[in-house]
Amino acid sequence: MRAGDVIRLTTAASVQFLRPVTVRVIRELPDRHTYDGWLWIDGYELSAAGDAVARRELFVMRDGVRWEAHPSAPRKPRSAHRQVIRRGSVRVG
Repeated sequence: MRAGDVIRLTTAASVQFLRPVTVRVIRELPDRHTYDGWLWIDGYELSAAGDAVARRELFVMRDGVRWEAHPSAPRKPRSAHRQVIRRGSVRVG
């Protein structure tokens, strides 16, 4: 598993995912001791729009992880203010 991978976690990955979640992987955490076939990952939980909504450390079964076919690209955050451009007496923006 590499940084940037987008995965879908369901009960196949762990019983904690009764509600499936989509995660963008930050990194695998190999220094943590686990059971055979399980791993710890650090990542961002994604909303349906592909925005990161929470950072999470997750303990999952490797065979239950599903890679997303078309990962959504992270969206640029909207600026807090709009730029106003004045052209003569007409206000644009």
